[in-house]
Amino acid sequence: FHPFELCVHCLILSQVVDQSLHVSSSNCCYTFMEKRISLQKIQCYRNTSSTCPYQKSLILKLIGGRQTCVLQTKPWVRAYFKRIKPCPS
Repeated sequence: FHPFELCVHCLILSQVVDQSLHVSSSNCCYTFMEKRISLQKIQCYRNTSSTCPYQKSLILKLIGGRQTCVLQTKPWVRAYFKRIKPCPS
């Protein structure tokens, strides 16, 4: 890559991903939080779009408005799932 091309690529990528952790503007998850998040920091969850490549993922809305993606297959996510509510539409 030419340095300018790489810079343009980074600029485009930064516009696709919003201010939240791991959540793209298309409501898909491509990277996932690996570490356990404190249950008290989670406000609610929502499913990713049905057109996303990773269907076993959730978007967690955290206190303070940030969002992050997690895999439903993680043991800590499965344990929390029954204790957190879906986000309002």
